[in-house]
Amino acid sequence: MTLNAIKHGIYGLYLTNSFGFRLGLTDDLMKKKSLRYKYSLSQLDALNITIEVENIEKLPKSGQYLIVANHRSIIDPPIIEVAIRDSDIFGNWISKKELYNSLFFGLFVRNAGSILLDREKSQMSSFFAETKEAVKRGESIFIFPEGTRNKTEKALIPFKDGSRIIALKNRLPILPIYIKTDANIALSNALNDKNLEQVITVVIGDTIDYRDKRDLEESYRDMFGLNI
Repeated sequence: MTLNAIKHGIYGLYLTNSFGFRLGLTDDLMKKKSLRYKYSLSQLDALNITIEVENIEKLPKSGQYLIVANHRSIIDPPIIEVAIRDSDIFGNWISKKELYNSLFFGLFVRNAGSILLDREKSQMSSFFAETKEAVKRGESIFIFPEGTRNKTEKALIPFKDGSRIIALKNRLPILPIYIKTDANIALSNALNDKNLEQVITVVIGDTIDYRDKRDLEESYRDMFGLNI
């Protein structure tokens, strides 16, 4: 591990817990969105990473959606937060139990707006009940449908079924977002060279009706040309 990586880890821990505390002081969704954006921008600025958004005209200005995105890196949530900064969409991130209990991310995840996904539970009724309550409050849902970080050479790993179920149960249109640049490589580069400036490209896709019967992974692949 490089000295730069250690420094960024310490700074990242400070940022995450500092913003996690501030997020716990408000219930106002737009204030939470603003804090999440400022946190995300601070993390990415520290890494000398900027976000470029393609098809920005396809990003809805407001409304409720199930946002689905591919997942390669721990910096993917900040990337998405920055990419949708020009929209009033506020969503709960679907978060694994490990993040809730994490020293690094725990406070932030619990206060930023998230729904716990505990894969060890045999019944998922409480999880789907929480998503329904969030939608009733006027909030969106953000999820990585692959279910875990993709550490393979493939563009995507198979989607889990939960995303489609969430959309159907809550009648949420699906907004696909594709992180075109491999964010994990970008993160590794940044930690190895603090002076390296990088651009991560994010693509906004076409909204998919929740009643669309086509397989979500297939639609996502076709939309972003990932079947080639």
